[in-house]
Amino acid sequence: MTMQRAHVCAALILCFARACFSSEDQTVNYNVTESESNELKSILNLAESVTEGLDPARADEDHAQRNTSGDGEEMNKETRGAKADCPPLGLESLKVSDDQLESSSYFSVGLGPHRGRLNIQSGLEDEDEYDGAWCAGEEDQEQWLQLNALRPTLFTGVILQGRNSIWSLNWVRTYKVQFSNDSSVWRPCMNGSEEAVFIGNEDLETPVLALFPEPSVAQYIRINPQTWFSNGTICLRAEVLGCPVPDPDSSHFSEDEGGSSDDLDFRHHNYNEMKKLMKSVNDECPNITRIYTIGRSYTGLKLYVMEISDNPGKHELGEPEFRYVAGMHGNEVLGRELLLNLMQYICREYTRGNQRVLQLVKDTRIHLLPSMNPDGYETAYEKGSELSGWALGRYSFEGIDMNHNFPDLNNIMWDAQELAMGKRRVSNHYIPMPEYYTSTEALVAPETRAVISWMQDIPFVLSANLHGGELVVTYPFDCTRDWVPRQDTPTADDEFFRWLATVYASANLVMANPERRICHSEDFQQHNNIINGADWHTVPGSMNDFSYLHTNCFEITVELSCDKFPHASELPVEWENNKESLLLYMEQVHRGIKGVIRDKDTKVGIANAVIKVDGLDHDIRSAVDGDYWRLLNPGEYKITVWAEGYFPRIRHCSVGSEPHATICDFALTKTSQDRLKQILASGGKIPRDNQVRIRAMRMRKLRASTKILNRRREQQRLNKVRRKREAGA
Repeated sequence: MTMQRAHVCAALILCFARACFSSEDQTVNYNVTESESNELKSILNLAESVTEGLDPARADEDHAQRNTSGDGEEMNKETRGAKADCPPLGLESLKVSDDQLESSSYFSVGLGPHRGRLNIQSGLEDEDEYDGAWCAGEEDQEQWLQLNALRPTLFTGVILQGRNSIWSLNWVRTYKVQFSNDSSVWRPCMNGSEEAVFIGNEDLETPVLALFPEPSVAQYIRINPQTWFSNGTICLRAEVLGCPVPDPDSSHFSEDEGGSSDDLDFRHHNYNEMKKLMKSVNDECPNITRIYTIGRSYTGLKLYVMEISDNPGKHELGEPEFRYVAGMHGNEVLGRELLLNLMQYICREYTRGNQRVLQLVKDTRIHLLPSMNPDGYETAYEKGSELSGWALGRYSFEGIDMNHNFPDLNNIMWDAQELAMGKRRVSNHYIPMPEYYTSTEALVAPETRAVISWMQDIPFVLSANLHGGELVVTYPFDCTRDWVPRQDTPTADDEFFRWLATVYASANLVMANPERRICHSEDFQQHNNIINGADWHTVPGSMNDFSYLHTNCFEITVELSCDKFPHASELPVEWENNKESLLLYMEQVHRGIKGVIRDKDTKVGIANAVIKVDGLDHDIRSAVDGDYWRLLNPGEYKITVWAEGYFPRIRHCSVGSEPHATICDFALTKTSQDRLKQILASGGKIPRDNQVRIRAMRMRKLRASTKILNRRREQQRLNKVRRKREAGA
């Protein structure tokens, strides 16, 4: 048993033993014999000594809380900054079912007890079926929200939040708590000799934690509002903290519940801990891993990437490049932990000789970016999983939402199509970023700039952007035409994108469960847990759309969990929910056709050759070495390849149903000087690939402006350090 586990076990024993005695005279609260009472007292003394030996600071904190006196307000001030030993029972994560929640009354069906979950989000309209809290039907101090934990549980605290609404202001300011073993006889939570009164909320969204002066063992708990915002009514969202008491006779629970068979580092990792974990993976598997950085955040934190390949550090001819990106929104943390788990898993399974992993590493160059927004993550991490709320840490240090921060190439393409005489005159791929975006004055986050440069350097074929707060997989386009709020806006590769989204969603254990509850207000199960991004809500400037229109890479977004910041205790289950999806999705990079486009005479690869698929209005380009990958569903395809200075070439290529790309190479013949003269003599123009030139020029400008901004930030940092030193002197 590790020291950490020993501390948790000792703390649970300590809390349970205390709960068996009254706070004043140490008499037993339950019907036990005198010998059992003495034994419990011995356990109490032993557990206290163990916890003090393991963590003196925590023991002192527990002692201070046990001896807290005064009214409820003073009690809450002392516990507001404390950390709870017991995890959330799962109102937010939906581990707690709707049937476990009851209330004294409710204002409407959409404001019923099942909506009283921490961080639940309302629909567009108040008082619809999916509102943003439990709201009582009466306004008096007899109202309550009740949770049935289904088994004896050591309750240690409550987290409260106001109603999620853009139209109403409703929150509970103070409340009491009661416990019961049968839902008939209730006992109040006490603070010494007085009934405890806990401080609630002063706004709609900030979660407020209250730890109980004395944890209590019961099956039921009630939250009983006492006062509320004067211009509102009784509404709340809640999470309950508690440790289930072991019950070997229960048929509903097992002691191994919620675990994983993989021995991975299941905890939340801040920036320094993330670096250490990545370093440990690299040390364990140096032959297949490499750590590199693609840039820095606004505050100077490095954007680390783990590369996994049988030849790390090098692009191998014909081997596709794959990437996972997580943490674009810093408070959506599950993707970060899943990628850290994934790199550990691949390393260990490769060492053990897992054939599936061996094949994946041999045939694919994998890049894992666990934290695109490390500044935002650190902000959310400081508050913790239940106290960071819905939006804290979402944005960059500068307040930029990176999911809207990429160049909007959709409308550039659509506007050009409307102005052009024929659709063929408008490019459908490799669209250059607009000129204004490359300047130092453009509001572009340094993290966004770094990712764009990364996309340009590596010929990625497939990617997924990991988010949180919902359970759905979205695919491009993310932006609607004509700025309508939501509308199905498919790409030319809509069928393949739907396949990609289905692959992840169908293998995800939670998404694939037909009995699961919806997260907030959208029922994505009616769409098989996938949806066109623009048909959910329009997102101009998304990374998915930019990746598709500016590079060769197909990218989807995966919303991994209803809870943006799951408690560490839930990470093993979330890994099991997503492990197969993560592996299966990576294997899709091997679908379609691939090959090398070479000069027929010199056999040298041709870069930037255009690969056209007949019937699909989206082209791709060959990489620097002339290799290419075109993701396609099974079928027969007519492929045309063209490059500046060469005659075009046509081939028919067949794609099978297995994830093994069909080899379809091309050898192009240079256009002769005589042919060029004939074209010019007849008044024609020699075809020029100006789009590639403009794209490359804009990229150079973006990198130049990024260097200027980085130097400015570094100088500002140095000046700040110097001023601090001068002030200290």
